[in-house]
Amino acid sequence: MAPLADVVPLRDTGAYHRPRPSSVGFLSQAAAGILAAMNKTLPLCLIAALAQNRVIGRDNQLPWHLPADLKHFKAMTLGKPIIMGRKTWDSLGRPLPGRLNLVVSRQSGLVLEGAEVLPSLEAAVQRAEAWAREEDAEELMLIGGAQLYAEGLTAADRLYLTRVELAPEGDAYFPEVSQQEWRLASSIEHEATTDTPAYAFEVWEKR
Repeated sequence: MAPLADVVPLRDTGAYHRPRPSSVGFLSQAAAGILAAMNKTLPLCLIAALAQNRVIGRDNQLPWHLPADLKHFKAMTLGKPIIMGRKTWDSLGRPLPGRLNLVVSRQSGLVLEGAEVLPSLEAAVQRAEAWAREEDAEELMLIGGAQLYAEGLTAADRLYLTRVELAPEGDAYFPEVSQQEWRLASSIEHEATTDTPAYAFEVWEKR
């Protein structure tokens, strides 16, 4: 097998804002429907980097530069199917090698070179699971943006979160993680340096 290119993504966040209180019930109902429709057996995992205030982006960019997190992202997703929204795909510029790139878009007839386009998160998860079983991958990875994170959180089994010790302004947020529904399985902390903020690699498991 040819060596995989050493490519890491600039993780896009999409243009998703904090849901208003009136929309929270809608998101929960939608997620419940997704969970029922997916009929998956492999774990669905969300992977994201977020600040102390849950900001994951501003103007479609990360509000920090953390090379260790990009390497972590690459290590956690290689050899697995990755599910993303259209804006996330656009931010990457090309498909990430060594992974099945699945893009969720409602745009009819959309063709993206190097990716498969699916009309819904449910369809993307089903395609990801079929591919993962063929390739002996153990997880399905959802990599953003913010709207897909919110849509997929209830159906997810595991969260890979990089907690960045900053509180920047932003226009995209990771959904709130309830400790009644999730438990922290592990956390590896890294101290701040002159070039980077403190951060921690966390793994959360569904209770």
